[in-house]
Amino acid sequence: MTDTSSQSPPDGSAGRDRRPLIAFTWLWVGAPLAYGLYELVRKATQLFTG
Repeated sequence: MTDTSSQSPPDGSAGRDRRPLIAFTWLWVGAPLAYGLYELVRKATQLFTG
């Protein structure tokens, strides 16, 4: 007994491409995260090297 309807996208969004939205959200989260990690490494090296 398999339910294949739960694995297919809904009919309303089947024609829409969400890749630009997904890329935008990755940038929205990834850019501040990358900056924060950069600052963390920079300040940690200052802390431990003097």
